[in-house]
Amino acid sequence: MNLFGKKKKMTEPTSAPQDVQSSAPESTSPPSPDASELQHASEAAAEHTVGEPDNALAAEVDRLNNELAIANDKHLRLFAEFDNFRKRNAKERNELLLFAGENVVKNVLPVIDDMERAIAVNEKADDLATVKQGFILIHAKLLSILGSQGVKPMDAVVGQPLDVDRHEAITNAPAPSDNLKGRVIEVLENGYTLHDKVVRYAKVVVGA
Repeated sequence: MNLFGKKKKMTEPTSAPQDVQSSAPESTSPPSPDASELQHASEAAAEHTVGEPDNALAAEVDRLNNELAIANDKHLRLFAEFDNFRKRNAKERNELLLFAGENVVKNVLPVIDDMERAIAVNEKADDLATVKQGFILIHAKLLSILGSQGVKPMDAVVGQPLDVDRHEAITNAPAPSDNLKGRVIEVLENGYTLHDKVVRYAKVVVGA
């Protein structure tokens, strides 16, 4: 108790010195990285995550390109071979058409030689029978050569019924007998077949 009857005035707290406040501990948060460090980190992460798939894709593309190149090369070679075959086949076909009768011509040439020798002999021959016999021999030789090539004359045409697949009727004539009406009574030009195919129709006269 105050002896003088007065209350003691309370002193207000004084503010802390500035040097004390400045000595308070600061926040411990880490410093923020700069932009270049972030970019390098992002690129490194991208290379790490995408690098292997990209390499596999590039290898697959290279493999497919190689297969495509091989297939194209095979196609070009096959096309070239087919083109050569087509040209060679066309050439052989043309040569076959041009020289199809070469063997026949070679076989007929000796007959021409015989004919020329016969003509030379006939100029001095007095025996008609010899001349006839020479022509008969040449004719037989020619038929033999043609027969070896599959060419055959139509035999025994006279007396056969008219066959439009083998005969060509030139005219009609009175039949010597009733059984020859509608049948061949005369052959003007003999017909020939090549391997049973008619190559020339027999020109005939038909009895009426």
